[in-house]
Amino acid sequence: MEKKDARKLSGTDQKTKVDSRRRDTKRKKLSHDFYEQELAKLQVGLAELQAWIRHKGLRVIVVFEGRDAAGKGGLIKRITERVSPRVFRIVALPAPSDREKTQFYLQRYVKHLPAAGEVVLFDRSWYNRMGVERVMGFCTDDEYERFKANCAGFERALIKDGIILVKYWLTVSNKEQEKRFRRRIEDPVRQWKLSPMDTESRRRWYDYSRARDAMLAATDTDYAPWTIVPSDDKRRARLNCISHLLSQIPYKALPKENVKLPARDTTNAYDDQASLVSRRHVPEKY
Repeated sequence: MEKKDARKLSGTDQKTKVDSRRRDTKRKKLSHDFYEQELAKLQVGLAELQAWIRHKGLRVIVVFEGRDAAGKGGLIKRITERVSPRVFRIVALPAPSDREKTQFYLQRYVKHLPAAGEVVLFDRSWYNRMGVERVMGFCTDDEYERFKANCAGFERALIKDGIILVKYWLTVSNKEQEKRFRRRIEDPVRQWKLSPMDTESRRRWYDYSRARDAMLAATDTDYAPWTIVPSDDKRRARLNCISHLLSQIPYKALPKENVKLPARDTTNAYDDQASLVSRRHVPEKY
C-alpha cells in the first residue's frame, strides 16, 4: 500500500492523529513514590548545577509564564527547595508602584538581573506587558507595541552579554484550570491563591489565548526560544521541566570537598543547657 504524503492527509486521518495525541495526554498518573524518587534525582542534578554555576561564575535567567493556576509556583518551589536561595533567587514582582509606572518599562526588571554565580527565576516577568497588561488594559496600545518591538532586542542584549536565558510557558487546559480554581475556592488553605484577577482571567480565556499567540509569534526567537510545558499533570510537568532545564546548561559534577568535622574545644566547657531551663519555652502541645 502506498505511503500517504503527510501534507495530504484526509480530514479523517488528521482527526485520528489529533485524537491520538489527546489520548497520549491522558496517561496514568505517576505514582507518588516514583515521582518523589525521580524528583530527588533531579534535585541532585540541580545541586550539582548550582555548584557549577558558582564555580564558573555563570549568570542564568529562567522565565516562567503561563495562565493562572498553570502550576508555576509549584514548579519553582520544587526547583528551589534543595538549593541555596543565595544562588537560586526567585523574583515575583507585585503590581508596579506609581513611580515605577513612570519609568522605562524594563527598568524594574533590570535591577533583578543575576550577577556572577546566580540564577534568577522570574515568576512572571517583563512579559506581563504582553499578557495581563494587554488583556486587562493596564497599558496603552502604543506601550504594548513599543515593548513588542523592543523585547527581542533586549533579550538579544542579555545573551550577547553572556547571560543564559531560558523561557518556559506553562499551558493548562480550560477544564483543568476550572478544576484548580474551584479547589482554591473550596479549600481554606488555598484561598489566598485566588484573586479577582484570577477569576477575571476565566472570563477572558480567549483574550489570553490571543495574547499568548501574539507573544509567541513576536518573541519565540532562535536565540531566546520559548519552550511549552503541558501542565495538566503537575507531577509530569515538574519532572519534565526540571529535566529540560538541566539539559539547557552544560555542567559537570565537581569533585566533592573533603570536609572534616572538628572536635569541640572543651577548654571553657560548662553545662550550657542548664542556663536555658528557667527561660520561656514553646508549650509542648504535640
